[in-house]
Amino acid sequence: MKGLRYGPGMNRENPTDLDDGAVKDETHFGFKTVERDQKSGMVRSVFNGVAGQYDLMNDLMSMGVHRLWKTAMIDWLNPQPGWRLLDVAGGTGDIAQRFLERADERSRECSPSSAVTVCDINEAMVGVGRDRALDRGALERISWTCGDAEKLPVASSSVDAYTIAFGIRNVTNIEAALAEAKRVLKPGGRFMCLEFSHVIIPGLKSAYDTYSFKVLPALGELVAKNREAYQYLAESIRQFPEQETFAEMIADAGLGQVKVRNLSGGIAALHSAWRI
Repeated sequence: MKGLRYGPGMNRENPTDLDDGAVKDETHFGFKTVERDQKSGMVRSVFNGVAGQYDLMNDLMSMGVHRLWKTAMIDWLNPQPGWRLLDVAGGTGDIAQRFLERADERSRECSPSSAVTVCDINEAMVGVGRDRALDRGALERISWTCGDAEKLPVASSSVDAYTIAFGIRNVTNIEAALAEAKRVLKPGGRFMCLEFSHVIIPGLKSAYDTYSFKVLPALGELVAKNREAYQYLAESIRQFPEQETFAEMIADAGLGQVKVRNLSGGIAALHSAWRI
């Protein structure tokens, strides 16, 4: 491209070459091309519209398999007594609760208590999670905050583990979010990401595409009264980097010992790394 120049944080997948040689700062929202500074608001609007039905829709659209994926995430994370977890994009509190239950299984009477900070950019999702934690009597060790994954309201080197489940593909600048993950982790801290990914079984891909683009939007319209949100879901998955590419991005952010585990033939994937 003539006159192409990349600036800090620029989306290298979708720059626009302008007549004066400047680059228009754009990114994707599903299959649409949008101004970079518009995406976070558009994502927030999607989740505002489905917050109340979010967990129910997860059960319906995955036929409950998302629970097995999250169990696999916690198994690999292996929470320890006394750990402090930062769960990003964790508004409904699902991962936070699982983390505390697992850490408590390993604790002894004199062990220090584990704690979680749930950080989500969407106030509606945080509200749903906080209300559910209150109903379970689980507010004591979970704190809730609204914040951007690219600019976390968390001190540097302050958490033992960082998790993000089904959230990082919605971030405008994934590189910035990964840099923030490294910043907030203590040396020796664990990074763990669970995300929809790319199917690695050829025979499964066609059926999964049909399900994603035909069934999911219809289900979203029927249950959550929001077809567009689940059309965006299907599209955003296809825009997310493949497993090995994302692993390279994690390593480029300065995290070490990056490993990948595919789940359900690559429909989802776990990425693990450490702050060395």
